[in-house]
Amino acid sequence: MSAAGEGRRAPPALLPLCRALGDLKRIRSAGRAGSIAERLFAGAWAGVAAGEAMEAVARRTVREALIATRLGDLDAGVLEVAGIPAKEVGRIRGAAFEEACAPLDMACCAWLGSGGEAPVAGAPPGFVARLAAQPRAGATAPGRGRLVLEPPESHAEHCLLVAVTGALLAPCWEARPETVFLAGLAHHLHNALLPDSGFAGEVLLGEWLGPAFARATALALQELSTIPRDRVSAALRVIPDANTPEGRAFHAADTLDRVLQVEHHLRAASTRMDYVLREMELVHAGPVKEFQDAVLARMGLLPDAAPAWPLEARGGLPA
Repeated sequence: MSAAGEGRRAPPALLPLCRALGDLKRIRSAGRAGSIAERLFAGAWAGVAAGEAMEAVARRTVREALIATRLGDLDAGVLEVAGIPAKEVGRIRGAAFEEACAPLDMACCAWLGSGGEAPVAGAPPGFVARLAAQPRAGATAPGRGRLVLEPPESHAEHCLLVAVTGALLAPCWEARPETVFLAGLAHHLHNALLPDSGFAGEVLLGEWLGPAFARATALALQELSTIPRDRVSAALRVIPDANTPEGRAFHAADTLDRVLQVEHHLRAASTRMDYVLREMELVHAGPVKEFQDAVLARMGLLPDAAPAWPLEARGGLPA
């Protein structure tokens, strides 16, 4: 099958879930450092560094990411401290997981449902914090100014999303999800040392691009013990092309995350009040909804309400 034919195996039904997973880069909460994506990235690397089986690390991380698309940072610990019984916490998290899994195929659901091993205790390697602090370049091209979308995502966030999305896409190409996951997790190890200059900077590095990336990656790998280092090195070998099932799943996930990151900013900038109020129900049903709508209508903020005064006078009080 041609490269285009292989690319058409990507399932459009997963696009809303990919967008929801991308939001994990932007969800933060009090008392916790970094976004959900950054924390999942650190947890996954702690398992990798400890020598935990890659299938267990990948399944656990993907499951937690799927649950977080519905519950955000309302994890098991927080819910139990809030007084919800452990059995109910399990039910709530299970319902969130099932809802998030709805668009996945049977092979992916079966993979996610197997296992259930407890995580191996350990700390993430030092490069994890550096990747969390290293911003992505945004969109760059030779001869053009950089398009920086604020706030920028970190390399930890991007790598976590590529790992999770790649594992979910793996069945489309009959790829090994744990290999795709690890490749996604590790594909920007060089940025633990090298700030991201984007495509424009890479072109200027020319013949030194490959050696510089290889040296920076090798320095990061030195922070791992032998077995995890060998596993990561093996997973990284699927990245240079899309000629293998794992390479296809990885590149599909990487491409989707890069494009959806930009799409997020474009969608936010072009969102209309009608969508926020009607579809997202920003002012949602409740005992004071009628009063709230009356206030918004009076102030000219409901989409179908006429302005309280002429547009040219809206800079000040109406006469």
